[in-house]
Parts: sequence; structure tokens; C-alpha cells
Amino acid sequence: MDQADVTDFEAVLDHIRALAAEENIRLTQHAQQEMVEEDITLDEVFEVIATGHILENYPEHRRGACCLLNGFTRSGRPMHVVCTTARSALIIITVYEPKPPKWITSTRRRQGK
Repeated sequence: MDQADVTDFEAVLDHIRALAAEENIRLTQHAQQEMVEEDITLDEVFEVIATGHILENYPEHRRGACCLLNGFTRSGRPMHVVCTTARSALIIITVYEPKPPKWITSTRRRQGK
């Protein structure tokens, strides 16, 4: 995926899902720690990638293009997955359940702080 494509949400999501379907992913140490702390399984991460949507896109991020996916697991658990969007492997940067105080809902951040 070239730099011009990273602003096209549909193309970005297709790219992310294709890499996940191929299981061409890497988890950062931070993502692994969050998954352990919040009891999140890799299957749940795949569920969110397969059915979620891009909540925030960061094509110009200083560490490389990435985005925040918002979705729900099959059991209805809300989840956020932050991942790269323009690499040949999908790097999962972090995974967490959006909750107060930072999040009002799974799609709405608390303002301030």
C-alpha cells in the first residue's frame, strides 16, 4: 500500500483485513501486555479487525501510518485495536477495551485531560 492510499478508509480497512486473514501480523510487547492485563484473546482481536471500522486514521503519524479500529467481539465486548496501515505485515500496536475515564462510549473520547 503506498502513501496515497492511507487516507482512503475503505482501502486501508481492506489492506488490514487481508493481512489479518493471512495471519501476517505481529504484536508489539505493549499490545501483548495490554491483552494479558485486560484478558483479551487473539481471537477477539481478529473478530474486531474482521467486523470493526476505522474510528481514527493517522496517515501522517511520526512512527508511520496507523489507525484506531473500533469494534465488538462476538460476545459484544467493545474493543479498540491500534495498528499499522501501510506495511507488508500488520503490526498491532495496542489493544484495549475503551472505558472511562478516557472514553465516554466506545466511539467518543472524553474532552480535556
